Amino acid sequence: MDKLEMLLGDAGAILADGAMGTMLISAGLKQGEPPQLWNLNHPQEVAQVHRQYLEAGSKLLLTNTFGANRFRMASHDSKALIKELNHAGAKILRSVVDAKGGDTIVAGDIGPSGLMMAPYGELSFEEAKDGFNEQAAALIDGGIDVVWIETMADLEEVRAAFEAVREVSGEIPILTTMTFDTQGRTMMGVSPEQAVRTLHAMGATAIGGNCGKGPQEIISAIDEMHRSLPEAILVAKPNAGIPEVIDGITVYNADPPTMAECALQAYAAGARIIGACCGSTPAHIQAMAETLSLGNKD
Repeated sequence: MDKLEMLLGDAGAILADGAMGTMLISAGLKQGEPPQLWNLNHPQEVAQVHRQYLEAGSKLLLTNTFGANRFRMASHDSKALIKELNHAGAKILRSVVDAKGGDTIVAGDIGPSGLMMAPYGELSFEEAKDGFNEQAAALIDGGIDVVWIETMADLEEVRAAFEAVREVSGEIPILTTMTFDTQGRTMMGVSPEQAVRTLHAMGATAIGGNCGKGPQEIISAIDEMHRSLPEAILVAKPNAGIPEVIDGITVYNADPPTMAECALQAYAAGARIIGACCGSTPAHIQAMAETLSLGNKD
């Protein structure tokens, strides 16, 4: 039995982590600088963010590798670093978790390519799969426990990433989340019902929503997923409220108590794995941990 199965076997919610980019910006990440480069240039700062989320109560943490694929890194002249960036990201988080006893899940984070898949764009299925395969291989070699495919809009891109992971490992659990930020659907028109049924049939261990326009959007998606497929293990990882750009800075309007209440609502709607995305901090996660702990006792 793997660590995720053990946690899922317990009653209550599994608390994931919060934003990495938000935290690195506060540590000095410059506008337009890829966060994943900090795995090589500032590993101690990345480790410190992981450590803060762990101390806040997270039981599942994501590597700092969201954009560490050849497609996104091509614009930063860093395509040659893909293996190194992902391997380092996995090693950093693995070392933080192991130092605390090793009972927390290390999730290898794979985000979207940033390109449109054919026939709407020029990225073919095989090209996408090859790129995700490169990333997945480095993450798995770095010692992750599960793969976390997130912020997807296109089911074919999820399929490409899923098949890429399976070419590397036939056993590692895969968790998948999509972003339902376009009138309750993804940008490519995927509904929560379609997502949960398709991804469950694909073999995903857990399915849900992340990012988007705030907690209520994802709670609605979770509710639809749960009603459509009650047996599915669901994930809710929303942004800390609706983002606004003020004086050139992106600001999120949900404070820790607000996110804590939303975490309880997501759990009530059917989510088992709950965390936060853009704009969140360890303070948000700690508030969520405290509230979910109380809710689990009721």
